[in-house]
Amino acid sequence: MKERHEEIASALPVNLDALPRLRGFRLRGMEMTRLETFIDAAFAFAVTMMVISVDRIPRNIEELFEAFKDVPAFLASIVVLGIFWRGHWLWSRRYGLEDGTSIFISWAMMGTILIYIYPLKVVFGGMWFLLSSHRVGHAISVQSLGQARALFAIYALGFTAIALEILLLNLRAWRLRGPLRLNAKERVTARSEISGWCIPVSIGILSFILALTMPPGKIAWSGWVYFSMAILVPLHSRHRRQRIQATPIGD
Repeated sequence: MKERHEEIASALPVNLDALPRLRGFRLRGMEMTRLETFIDAAFAFAVTMMVISVDRIPRNIEELFEAFKDVPAFLASIVVLGIFWRGHWLWSRRYGLEDGTSIFISWAMMGTILIYIYPLKVVFGGMWFLLSSHRVGHAISVQSLGQARALFAIYALGFTAIALEILLLNLRAWRLRGPLRLNAKERVTARSEISGWCIPVSIGILSFILALTMPPGKIAWSGWVYFSMAILVPLHSRHRRQRIQATPIGD
């Protein structure tokens, strides 16, 4: 066993069954690490940036109504960021890892998030503008087909990068399954988490391809394709629950 593996194994309590559990998974990272603190701060800053992106506080009823047009885009952006935040939080609680590789991936994720918030709110603003018949949100102003492709491609790259970073963190935990002493059910959960994050990564890559290849007038499909996760993710979750229930705890 590598020296790093020995350090990880030695940091765990002898009796893992005494640890708190979340849906049967023994939580090895109940104490908040400095790494998790930085990630939480990045998410909090990202949310703040979206809130204060309005130039100034409304000073009359017209400006107030104009500011309220951004509320649906803000809420949708919070949902997306919340999904990514929970992915990292769940990884931190399950494994409690703070090795060099995990730190590097998490810092890369933090930087990606702080860049991603800009195309995130722009795309959601344009989506709500279209769905509400121009009542809320804001039109996406593009001067050429190339700009439209670039916008959706940048959004897809940011989305894919964050999902891939969470996928890599879970792959790192899977590689350390020995020193982490994962039992049979936890190994099934770990593998399912990896396959689950492959879904947004794949959708993000597909969106990127569509952004670059769809003909004019059809580029919006690069955005609509994300809604397929509303079907794919529940189906995967159902399959995961069935596999976990059918697996004995083991060692």
